[in-house]
Amino acid sequence: MTPRIRIGFFAATALVGFALVAGPALADMTDKPTPPPAPSSDNTKKDEKKTNAPKQDNKKKKPEQTGQQFLDNYKVAYRLIKSGKYRPGIEAMRALGQDDHPDVATSIGYAYRKLHQYDQAKYWYDKALAADPNHVLTLSYYGMLYVEQGDKATARKLLQRIATLCGNTSCDPYEDLEQVIAGKAHY
Repeated sequence: MTPRIRIGFFAATALVGFALVAGPALADMTDKPTPPPAPSSDNTKKDEKKTNAPKQDNKKKKPEQTGQQFLDNYKVAYRLIKSGKYRPGIEAMRALGQDDHPDVATSIGYAYRKLHQYDQAKYWYDKALAADPNHVLTLSYYGMLYVEQGDKATARKLLQRIATLCGNTSCDPYEDLEQVIAGKAHY
């Protein structure tokens, strides 16, 4: 083996090893958002006209995030919520400035549901579904909320909708909600 081939072989081996070790940990991030669209200066002017909002003074404006910055900050907020730090996670999600993003709104709704603040959870799930009516993770979490409130009939309707959207009954959001309805799991 030449030195160049040997280095390539070892690099490929290391990469496969990393994928085998880190893969399960990364797979836990089932809610992988797409970055929000980059704002255009035309949209800002249109929004000001629609809302008749006063023009901003020379206040410092929060700089726009790049797609990668959004993803990095989202992951931090998501991990806070998934680790049970719901209030800091909600604050971190809100700090993204993307409340209408379906993954952000779903995560905030999830955190409120875990805090048993069901009205707030519903508000955020509705916000997520307004942005993406076919967001299966939101539908699954919404179904779990209904189960927690004793309304399994509505949860089952959402389960069927998820099956239709997934095209089968083996996607994670379907299986998770099905387990909750059956009383075999709690998310």
